[in-house]
Amino acid sequence: MHETDMTKALILTMKDWYVSQPEQRKIEKVHLIVGQFTCVEPVSLKFAFEIQTRNTFLEGVELIIKDIPLIAFCHSCQQEYKPKIGLQYSCPDCQSPMEDIRSGRELKIDHIEYSTVQEQVTSSN
Repeated sequence: MHETDMTKALILTMKDWYVSQPEQRKIEKVHLIVGQFTCVEPVSLKFAFEIQTRNTFLEGVELIIKDIPLIAFCHSCQQEYKPKIGLQYSCPDCQSPMEDIRSGRELKIDHIEYSTVQEQVTSSN
């Protein structure tokens, strides 16, 4: 399950961002862009994230994944097509091999939703 390793990398990236902030932040959601050709299973990635963030600053953070389809371009036919992952990667019209991938390999943090944590000071009289 390479989702576990990807989650570890995500947590390290988030930690680097978190500690670099001048004010303490409460991270609420992390939006990811994940291409279908990365072979990352969104359900497995969310599960690994939930398990690995327990008792950390990321516990309870919602992971939102935007799935990007695999789209290739055939230079012979001059058209885009959607390869069938694991079944057919060549152009469905001319059978040219898939050489030009236009989308589907993305794996990145799109954006983070957070709020500033306000310290509440109580005073005694």
